[in-house]
Amino acid sequence: MPDGAPARSVLPAVFLSTFFIRLGFGLTLSIFAFYLGSTVETTGLTAAASPTIEAATVLFAGIAADRYGRLPVLKLALLSGAALLATMAFTRDPMFLTLLSGAFGFTSASILAASLAVTGDVSALGERGLEMGRFDAFNLAGWVYGFALGYILVSLVDGEKHPANLTLAFFVGAGAVLVALAVLVVLSRGHIEHPSERAFDREGLRNALLRPGILLVVLPWMSIYMLIGTLFTFLGSAASTLKIPPWELGVGVAAAGTLLLFTQPFYGKLSDRVGRTKMMLVGVAGFLGVLVFGSAIALFGIAGMRVLLLAGIGLSAIPALSFGPSSLAALTDASKQASRGATMGLYSLSIAGGMAIGLIASSEFYTLWRERGVVLFFALVGALLLFFTILRLRLLRRLEVSDLPPLTNSHAPSVPK
Repeated sequence: MPDGAPARSVLPAVFLSTFFIRLGFGLTLSIFAFYLGSTVETTGLTAAASPTIEAATVLFAGIAADRYGRLPVLKLALLSGAALLATMAFTRDPMFLTLLSGAFGFTSASILAASLAVTGDVSALGERGLEMGRFDAFNLAGWVYGFALGYILVSLVDGEKHPANLTLAFFVGAGAVLVALAVLVVLSRGHIEHPSERAFDREGLRNALLRPGILLVVLPWMSIYMLIGTLFTFLGSAASTLKIPPWELGVGVAAAGTLLLFTQPFYGKLSDRVGRTKMMLVGVAGFLGVLVFGSAIALFGIAGMRVLLLAGIGLSAIPALSFGPSSLAALTDASKQASRGATMGLYSLSIAGGMAIGLIASSEFYTLWRERGVVLFFALVGALLLFFTILRLRLLRRLEVSDLPPLTNSHAPSVPK
C-alpha cells in the first residue's frame, strides 16, 4: 500500500458514502423536469449546468485530492453538496437553479475523483476489477435508487400537476448526502492520511492527459454518459408521454438498481481473469443494443410492442453493465498513485462532459426534429462509441500489449501508458 494512503478497511465507508451522495443527486435530478415545469430545452440547460461545471473543475478537484488527501476532500465536498441541495428547495427560478446546479457540479467532481482515488490506492493488483466493480455497483445503484425514489415521490405528491410539492425531494436528497457524510466520518475514524508525504506528480498529470491508454478508456465513457445523462433526466417525462405511471417506472428502475449490486462486482472480477478490453467490448455491444431498441421506441412508441421493446432494452442493459468496472480497473492499472486523483479526475471529466454534451444535444435535437431527433442523437452516441472502441483495439494490436492486470499476467506488458 502506498505511503500516505488510507487503509483498505476504509473502503466500505467510501462505497456507502458514494451510494448516498448518488442517491441524493439522482433523486433531485429525476424531478427537475416536473419541478421546473418548463420546456425541454430549459430543463436540459438547467440540468446540464452541474456536469458542465464538474467537467470544468474536476481536474482541480483531483489535484486537491492528491495534494491534501482523499478523505478531507471527500468530507468537505459532501458537506457542501448537502447545503446546495437544501437550498434548491427554496426556489423554482430556472436561473438560480442553474447556478446552484453548477455549484453542485464542483462538489460532485470532488466526490468522484477522491473516492475513486481511494479505491484505486488500496485495491490489490489482482483484485482491482473486483473492487472497482463494487465501487461501480454502489455508485450506479445510488443513482438508480435515487431516480426510482424520485419517480415514486412524483406519484405520491402528484408532482405532475403540483410541482411545488416536489420541494420535499431536495430535503430528502440533502438528508441522504448528510447520511453519506456521517457514514464516512464514523467508518473512517482512526484512518489517517499524510498529505505532506504525497509528492504531487506534475509530470504524471501531464502524461495522464496525453496517454492513449488512458484517453481511449475515458473517451468511450464520455459517449456512454451522453446517453445515460439524457435518459436519467428525461426518462420521467418521456414515460409520462408514453402513459407509463411514475410508480411503475420507479419500481422498474429500483429493480435495475438491485441488479447492479450483483452484476458489477461479478463483471469486475471477470475483467481480472479475462482482461479489461474483452469485458469492455461486451459492454459496448450491450449499449449498442440499448440504442437500437431505444430508437424503435422513439419512432414507434410502445403500443402493441411494449413487452418486446422493454425486454430488449433490459436484456441489452445486462451486458452493457460490464463496461463500467472493467474500464475503471483499466484506468487504475494505467495510473500512478501520486497523480491518481488527477487521473480519476480525467475520468470524471469524461462523465461530466458527456452528460453536459448529451443533455444539450438531445434537448436541441428533440426541439428541432422531435422523435427523429432522438433517433439521430442515439445514432451519434453509437457512432462515437464505436469509433473510440475501434481506436483502442487498434492501439492494443499495434503495440502488441496485454490488458490483463499485472498480477494475473506478470510476464506480459501492461496496458499502454
